[in-house]
Order: sequence, then structure tokens, then C-alpha cells
Amino acid sequence: MTDAAAALAATRDALIEATLAQVPFDGWTERALRAGARRAGIDWTTARRAFPGGIAEVLRSWSAAGDREMVARLAEEDLDALRFHERIALAVRLRLEHDAGDRAALRLALSHGLLPSETPGAVAALYRTVDAIWRALGDASTDFSFYTKRATLAGVYAATLLYWLDDRSEGHAETWAFLDRRLAGVMALPGRLNRLRGLFPDPARWRDALRARRPARG
Repeated sequence: MTDAAAALAATRDALIEATLAQVPFDGWTERALRAGARRAGIDWTTARRAFPGGIAEVLRSWSAAGDREMVARLAEEDLDALRFHERIALAVRLRLEHDAGDRAALRLALSHGLLPSETPGAVAALYRTVDAIWRALGDASTDFSFYTKRATLAGVYAATLLYWLDDRSEGHAETWAFLDRRLAGVMALPGRLNRLRGLFPDPARWRDALRARRPARG
């Protein structure tokens, strides 16, 4: 990394941290970014150069930083010692823990993302997070399961996030129990579908049997 790139990265990191401190008061607005720049001792011209996309880019960068930290922390874990659903639970937990000190800002980010003009950005951020989790866990699928895995995990992650935001239990124990229940339900779904299919004849065999029972035309 060049000195200029390193300086820009440091400026962006400082702005993100300072802006997060302002978001509970000003929301995800340019006002929060301006106040964050003053708090960090960064002039507005430099702040705009660091985040030409404004406050929306700050939010995206904050989310991306959380994904990167989650991946880095997962790399330090002995994942081979865990069952697969435990690996997913750990990844989700690490991702949420990144935002533990900024829950007010995260709550406002969710409200911000519900605005029609911001919904695509919120969906993209959720996709990037679940995609980062699957890739960190070694998923190399390229078929239809690539999308079903991410859609399924997005549902689990979003539900757990909302539960976590209101959880006041010690160490967020109730959230992790909720996450385990959701994952257990997801892991059991393929087996339930197979049992359900077993209640019905195979469509091809059922069709052949009907044909065999029809009287011959003559």
C-alpha cells in the first residue's frame, strides 16, 4: 500500500468511527458526517474526498469493515472442531459482535434501509454479509444451491439481528439460543421435505400406474 493509500484508509477509518458517534443524535445524514469530520479534526474537503458517496458510502464501508473483521476472526478459529451449524452460528455471532458498541447506529441504519430509496443498498449489504460467511466457511458452490444457501442464511441472519437488537440478557445468551433454534430448523428442513415426499407416490410411477389401469381402446 502506498503512503497516499494508507493515509486515505486512515482518514476513512477515523471518519467512520467519529461519524458513528454522531449517528445516534443526527441519524444517517450529512449532518452526522460533517459533525464526525469536526470530531475527528478532518476538514470537510478531505472528508468529501474520502467519502465521495457521502453518508451512504460511510454506511457501506462500516458494514464492509464488519464483514472483513468477521472473516479475519473466523480464520483464527479451529473450525474443524465444530459441526457445520456451529460454524455458521459462530460466524453470525462474530459479525454481530462487531457492531455491539454501535447498536444505536445499527438500529438507525435499519430504519434508514427501510426507506424506498435506500432499500437496494440494505439488501446489497445483507447479501454481502451472508456471502462473506459462506465463502469464509469454504462454500464453493456454483449451482442453484449457491443462491438458496445465501437466501436461507439471509433469513436467519436478519431474524437474529432483530432479536439481538432488543436482547438485554447477559452476554446476549437469549440471542444465541434463538440463533441455535433457527439453525436447527433450517438444518432439519431437508429431512422433513424428504419425509413429506415419502408420503406421496413418485409422479412418474403414479402416472404409469394410471395408464396401466385404463381399459385398452379397441
